[in-house]
Amino acid sequence: MTSTLSTTANRTDDADLTALGYQPTLHRKLGRYASFAAGFSFVSILTTIFQLFAFGYSFAGPAFFWTWPVVLVGQLLVALNFAELAARYPLSGAVYQWSRRMGGEVVGWFAGWFMSIAQVITAAAAAIALQVVLPQLWEGFQLVGGDPALTSPTGAANAVILGAILLVLTTVINCLGVKLMSHVNSIGVTCEIVGVAAVILALFSAAQRGPEVVADVSVVTTSDLGAVGAFLVSGLMAAYVMVGFNSAGELSEETKNPRKTAPRTILSALIISGIGGGLMIIAALMAAPSLDDGRLATEGLPYVLTAVLGTFWGKVLLVDVAIAIFVCTLAIQTAGSRLVFSMARDGKLPASASLAKVHAKRGTPMWPSIAIGALAVGILAINIGNSALFTTLCSVCIVMVYLAYLMVTVPQLLSRFRGDWDRVGQTMPAGLFSLGRWGLPVNILAVLYGALMVINLSWPRPEVYDPSGEHGILLFSAPIMVSAVLVLGIWVRRNIRIRENKAAMATESATAA
Repeated sequence: MTSTLSTTANRTDDADLTALGYQPTLHRKLGRYASFAAGFSFVSILTTIFQLFAFGYSFAGPAFFWTWPVVLVGQLLVALNFAELAARYPLSGAVYQWSRRMGGEVVGWFAGWFMSIAQVITAAAAAIALQVVLPQLWEGFQLVGGDPALTSPTGAANAVILGAILLVLTTVINCLGVKLMSHVNSIGVTCEIVGVAAVILALFSAAQRGPEVVADVSVVTTSDLGAVGAFLVSGLMAAYVMVGFNSAGELSEETKNPRKTAPRTILSALIISGIGGGLMIIAALMAAPSLDDGRLATEGLPYVLTAVLGTFWGKVLLVDVAIAIFVCTLAIQTAGSRLVFSMARDGKLPASASLAKVHAKRGTPMWPSIAIGALAVGILAINIGNSALFTTLCSVCIVMVYLAYLMVTVPQLLSRFRGDWDRVGQTMPAGLFSLGRWGLPVNILAVLYGALMVINLSWPRPEVYDPSGEHGILLFSAPIMVSAVLVLGIWVRRNIRIRENKAAMATESATAA
């Protein structure tokens, strides 16, 4: 009986997809938890807070905690708009599809272009994090030289080797099918959630001060950046972490009942990540052996965990962090491959014919996964001898993610102003997620937040883009690299249009003959 109901539901979902203009080719295997896991593992608070706690603390001290809820609320505004779109357009390549249907072909193409490049770089950034963890677990993981520090020549080279191995593994898993990917990802996310809960409980039980620690602004008031500047820079930590919650939407064509499942999992992935991350930060501040010995600003969360958990349990947690890094990389690559597949299916990328192919038996687009894995390994190689440039690339890719998000929320807002949005909503089945009369104010606030965050992320601060002071040009990395990606995109799209026009002319000639 259950099998019959499932088959019937899948047929309904596939008929829904056909009505949106696409024939079902991907295998619909994901339930609600697997869909949630895709978004949660992309955000991966255990991985990202482990990496970036020191960055935020170094600029604003304990008070940097307050940047977390500010970014969470801002991203929740964006996620609420995404949830409405996921209910109306349950399609793979969500950001590209939503932007295209709200803003037209050109806006949609560039949203997909920016997002796909950002996801390649983000996959590389996630994979390189293994270097922070594995050599601490066992020195045998340091395959090159003896210094495991990520910024040292041997550490940078070893990071590329470990990251490349990880990307090969995630590529193989993605090529074997969405069912295997979802099983691996769900198990990894479960381990991560258990690890986050254990960390929070352990830190709270070892608290040396109360929650009022987050009101300590002593570092902020003495910062060379000034109070406002210190908060804005420290807020980049949260901005780097809370992206990718849209991944549940990217997998809509492989999700059961996506019109209802995807909106819920987009929101739940962000909200649970936000609450868990906030608790981790405040618990770490309460349990830290010292707030002013300089170690929180340099070693961050690992320093606190080692002091509280000791060597054995600290290593157990490092294993969990390594698992989180693995599934984070897997989720990023999966989301990116569905975006590339969706654009290729519409003939909007070079080699579209190959990138749009779906393996008949496994029901998965293999070539997009292979392409993203290979490109991410190439990006990783930059880290050898150029760790500053690699770090800058990772920062700029977050700018491109926020720009892609704006290419969704701005056209969506214009649609609301024109009245198109209400007409779209009337054609949809009843009971779908909707903001109703709150849609317009939430959409306006989401656009304002996104624009301000792009400015904050792009601002040419030496503390972010050139901390060593050796490469002044890196200060302007964001506008330079975004402009370069834009120009490259214009060239790529022009060539694709030329190819399309030639194909259309050839077809007309053949018909006339």
